[in-house]
Amino acid sequence: MDARLKGGFLTLAAVLTAAGCIISQDEVAGSACSLNADCPEAYACVGPEGQRFCEVIYPPPTVTPDAGTPDAGVVPTYCQDVQPILAATCVAGCHGAETGGSGRTDFRLDYYEPEGSGPKGAKDMAARIKVRAFDLRTMPPMGNPAPTDAERAVLGRWVAGGAPFCDGGTP
Repeated sequence: MDARLKGGFLTLAAVLTAAGCIISQDEVAGSACSLNADCPEAYACVGPEGQRFCEVIYPPPTVTPDAGTPDAGVVPTYCQDVQPILAATCVAGCHGAETGGSGRTDFRLDYYEPEGSGPKGAKDMAARIKVRAFDLRTMPPMGNPAPTDAERAVLGRWVAGGAPFCDGGTP
């Protein structure tokens, strides 16, 4: 067998193995539940009564050790750094006012905090953004625009740094 062809098969096998790991990590997310005990250890039962499901809550070890810590550089802010990433990769397809493609109505990522009693915003979802977009890299789902590794690191540092709004202030 030609060495290039063999190398191509090995690369394809590695990619499929990695994809299988990602898919298997996320098989539990979205499973129906009533209590946290119905979900595996790294998950919690979330959502309104009658529509509760398992979701990753507890952060696993980070893929890039320093990128998800505030020591990795200047702490990004929602206004300057995070909002554009969320707008391009999360809001555009699923998590905005006009794009309810995820079926989730309990949060939106097109604003930092809700006015009044609206759905949660990016501030309240910060820990979950880090887990899904930075730690596990299961968001956004395949086929949707995805943040670069550098943008994922920005999201990780933003959350690790306390998810500041603009220049460290609040809206």
